[in-house]
Amino acid sequence: MRSVRLWVWVVPFIFYALFWLWYTPLSGPMTEVEIEDVVASLEARNADAETIERMRTFFEDDDGGSFVMVNIMDQKSDPIDLPATGPGAPAEDLLNHYMEYMWPSLFSRASHPLFMGVSVSNAMDIVGIDGAEHWETSAMMRYRSRRDMWEISSHPSFGERHIYKVAALEKTIAFPVTPQLILSDLRFILLLLMLAILGIVDALVFRRR
Repeated sequence: MRSVRLWVWVVPFIFYALFWLWYTPLSGPMTEVEIEDVVASLEARNADAETIERMRTFFEDDDGGSFVMVNIMDQKSDPIDLPATGPGAPAEDLLNHYMEYMWPSLFSRASHPLFMGVSVSNAMDIVGIDGAEHWETSAMMRYRSRRDMWEISSHPSFGERHIYKVAALEKTIAFPVTPQLILSDLRFILLLLMLAILGIVDALVFRRR
């Protein structure tokens, strides 16, 4: 019975350790070689000089940790027609087509939404920005690392799908932030949940015998 009880506790912690190793960025910052590959790839796509410099700085400042992309979006009421979504498709259909590529690419790299919501009012506070009164949706997306973000956005399928996102939006702002406090960290939540379940099982099954 003792050996069974031991395994009841050990096996979940083995799986938790594997999850922690997968979920936590352990590969370190992007190397100079990787950054030059990024620049070369952007130049091959004919990206403008401002975009190349912005991306170079973003990757040169890589601390090797995870980050959160903050997005606020305002959808078009009448987006252009695109092949995959057909004529007269609403902006939501175009965004769904874009996310068909993004969801599996994100989840396979331990990246996922932390928050998604719909606006209930126009902006309450605006300073130094014109035309920023109206927004429709907001999302915060956790990326395991900047390297993961580049792997996602450099895939050929991303370019094919990204045009649907651009076509669906009237305006958008997306900027990365370094997390300082995330109460919804899956590593912490999973650990608490696992300890609670194991504690209940241990009390109900083993301590009564």
